[in-house]
Amino acid sequence: MGQKIIFLDVDGTLVDYENRLPHSALRALEKARKAGHLIYLATGRSKAELYGEISQVAYDGYIGGNGSYIEVADQVVKEETLSYEETKAIVDWLEARQLEFYLEANSGLYGSRNFEKRGQPTMQAYSKSKGKEITTVKEAFPELILGADLYRSDINKISFILDSYQDYLDACLAFPEMKLGTWGGVGEEALFGDVARGNINKGNAVSELLAHLGINAKDSLAFGDAKVDIPMLDVAGVGVAMGNGGPEIQAMADFITKDVNEDGIWHAFEYFDLL
Repeated sequence: MGQKIIFLDVDGTLVDYENRLPHSALRALEKARKAGHLIYLATGRSKAELYGEISQVAYDGYIGGNGSYIEVADQVVKEETLSYEETKAIVDWLEARQLEFYLEANSGLYGSRNFEKRGQPTMQAYSKSKGKEITTVKEAFPELILGADLYRSDINKISFILDSYQDYLDACLAFPEMKLGTWGGVGEEALFGDVARGNINKGNAVSELLAHLGINAKDSLAFGDAKVDIPMLDVAGVGVAMGNGGPEIQAMADFITKDVNEDGIWHAFEYFDLL
């Protein structure tokens, strides 16, 4: 098989929802790189969130912030952040509504004044829905920075706790030029909203990266487990959904592998002769 480029979502794909990296996945990535294939992470996480077992992974580059940041072999190819004025407007709006939030940047995660206290029951509910047990915000976000200046110009994305689904709908009205989403639940059960630049998604980032490298999309594979990964799977020559993935991504994928904790990455790499 000729050289392939592989794009891997992180949460629910490469690692489980307790941030555990299966040994089989680590072995699969090592063997695939040894075979000459390229490995790129493609995640909503900022670079500051690539901690724990993920730091063991050797990869050729990284897409972060759901597509706002692209790095190839330590060279920054793209970094499209919210401007200082945009961040200030969003922060002011969230604070006026007394909604707690955190700012996601490659330099770190910056929590709002009461995020640690208000976020505890929300993160407990989120972790419970994923079959795990998180007791504190610091356990979920060990690198969270509190008390910092929140008016910044290096922010990829802002996540905010929803007191109700109406908060998300109102945010859509307040920032129509931005890309708004929800996570941590479906529809009105969502726990968080998030906001980023309007043209940002993983699919666009994958296309930009492939063009930068001069690689045809047919020579790429993308792995994901959630709706946010669908644009990336659409662009790639082969789209792989995890067995633990949602119904939407499984319906459009070319191949459904096993769950993340059932050697899903290894199973798919073996199936596609990448090892």
